[in-house]
Amino acid sequence: MQNIQTSQLYQGWSLEDRNPQVIESLMPKWEWAYRYYFRVQTGGWEHIPTEGPVLIVGSHNGGLASPDLPMFMVDWFRRFGCERPVYGLMHPNVWRVFTKMAEYAAQTGAIRAHPKMAIAALRKGASVLVYPGGAQDVFRPHQMRHQIHFNGRTGFIKLALRESIPIVPAISWGAHDTLIVLADCYEQARQLHEQGMLPWLFETDPEVFPIYLGLPWGIAFGPLPNLPLPAQIHTRVCEPIVFERYGRETLKDQAYVDACYETVVSRMQLALDNLIAECEK
Repeated sequence: MQNIQTSQLYQGWSLEDRNPQVIESLMPKWEWAYRYYFRVQTGGWEHIPTEGPVLIVGSHNGGLASPDLPMFMVDWFRRFGCERPVYGLMHPNVWRVFTKMAEYAAQTGAIRAHPKMAIAALRKGASVLVYPGGAQDVFRPHQMRHQIHFNGRTGFIKLALRESIPIVPAISWGAHDTLIVLADCYEQARQLHEQGMLPWLFETDPEVFPIYLGLPWGIAFGPLPNLPLPAQIHTRVCEPIVFERYGRETLKDQAYVDACYETVVSRMQLALDNLIAECEK
């Protein structure tokens, strides 16, 4: 773990890059966006204990900007202060392609989406925020906005089982209107790439290839950076999910891992359905 924590500055391999002073300096801008641009409504924060590590599992929307993520963090900092450590797992492609943005994010608590980093953070007593659906979740088409979409990824389940820690789900509604994803044409784009007709930008497989409406492009193709449209965002923190068995031995039982995954997805889907019903009244 020590080698991970002392690696290159702002590359996502260190827990020491997080800087509470940088977070405090950004809070006035974030709070303005929270209050006036996204008009955030939230609830359920009593489900997060006032101390100790928590594994927060979320589903997010809105492309690379994914505004429901920073708005969730605003609520965290407002309730627990900037000193209580929380780290967000960020996709490796962001560190590879958007280097400066990733370095900046590292100072606010972003670390590489790698099991070793998540384990190091939890064992340090920090909380970890993970969005298992990744690019497929954040760029899911607008018609899928009612769905929890983790794409079958069970890494977060194995992390919780290995570290014997409950999962606290976090859901959101509204950020899908900050970027209107019409479709994901990744399979077609991949075929063109394999035929040599469509090179990947920065020589990096994007994993998704959305067509979307949004700022500043109007209509755009591919996972480009975007400016979120002003849509109201609703977030909810749900009751912790505690599994029947924990420990490394459970990782060998794929059926059990899959059952735990289905439990989390189904409970989050129910919570999202209830949140949508509230928002649409």
